[in-house]
Amino acid sequence: MGHLFNRNILLGVSGGIAAYKSAELIRQLQELGANVRVVMTRGAQEFITPLTLQALSGNPVHTELLDAEAEQGMGHIELARWADLLLIAPATADLIARLAAGRADDLLTTAALATAAPLLLAPAMNQQMWRDPATDANISQLEQRGVSLIGPASGEQACGDIGPGRMEQPDIIARAAADMFETGALQGKRVVITAGPTREALDPVRYISNHSSGKMGYALAEAAAAAGARTTLVSGPVNITPPERVEVVNVTSARDMLDACESRLEECDIFIACAAVADYRPADVQEQKIKKGPDDMSLTLVKNPDIVASIAASEHAVFTVGFAAETQQVLEYARGKLERKGLDMIVANDVSSQGIGFNSDENEVTVLWPGGEVAMPRARKSTVAAGIIAQIAMRQDP
Repeated sequence: MGHLFNRNILLGVSGGIAAYKSAELIRQLQELGANVRVVMTRGAQEFITPLTLQALSGNPVHTELLDAEAEQGMGHIELARWADLLLIAPATADLIARLAAGRADDLLTTAALATAAPLLLAPAMNQQMWRDPATDANISQLEQRGVSLIGPASGEQACGDIGPGRMEQPDIIARAAADMFETGALQGKRVVITAGPTREALDPVRYISNHSSGKMGYALAEAAAAAGARTTLVSGPVNITPPERVEVVNVTSARDMLDACESRLEECDIFIACAAVADYRPADVQEQKIKKGPDDMSLTLVKNPDIVASIAASEHAVFTVGFAAETQQVLEYARGKLERKGLDMIVANDVSSQGIGFNSDENEVTVLWPGGEVAMPRARKSTVAAGIIAQIAMRQDP
């Protein structure tokens, strides 16, 4: 799947009962990183208010073609230029017919003619209207012009009929919108990413580990694959379904992870060290389970190899990205690691902040490189991952 990080989505809402789903669709698009503006037809305003969609999108909702306040009366041109994608959901039979005819009799159809952005329709109508030859001809004509469709789904409709014509669910539409932007920014690149925790054995039963869930690393792997990279994910023990189009290498300890990374170094252009690697391991691993004994027990630890520093110092030229999960002085410590370990880039996040970091679905990070930095606001880890991959694509050697 592609991503919508900093993409401008112009959402058109036409007049059908499925218009209520546009509220959830806005949220889904924003969670994927999109900037959303909304255009509503007059019919749409009978089903859901502009105020609702304005509150959700954070932007004024546009409803009138002739608006003297909007860019000196040329608001449709401004919107058309702003959009990276025009997504119309729901797209009623009437709206589809007007688009097929090239009509420009309201703001939405005028913007559709005026934009160079791709057009994605999510049809919604009665099952018989969907099956009608006129609708079929209109859809065929639009597809021949390069217009894309998502749906419709089949099922029970508001009128009581059962059949095709239901608007697809907002999450499916949002994913389809994201798929319109498979950028290929890392096309042909080979990326190795580490993820999850490592486990350092004490005996056959116990081990030393940490709270990393692996979610951030897995999101990065999915984003790298979506950007066209041949992606290998070297993963510690996690409970996450592997991303599609990604090779997964399962490891346990820090030394296992280093061996797996070094064995793939000759075929690696970009290395992203996202795993939470244990800094130390027990000096001696007991062959049998350690039995309960005195109230006190001493444990001798030795330092684990520094995986990201080892990769950065290798003779093979690799664009190396580290992670700095800190609880205090986050940017200061991250900048120090960037310089000390000879990294090309580092991603800093405050794991002491509630709701982000380990085990959470969201994150908030700052990406730093020699001479610059960019902050990424709190968002789902998939959105943050897409932003990180975009930064890497802009700064790594061609």
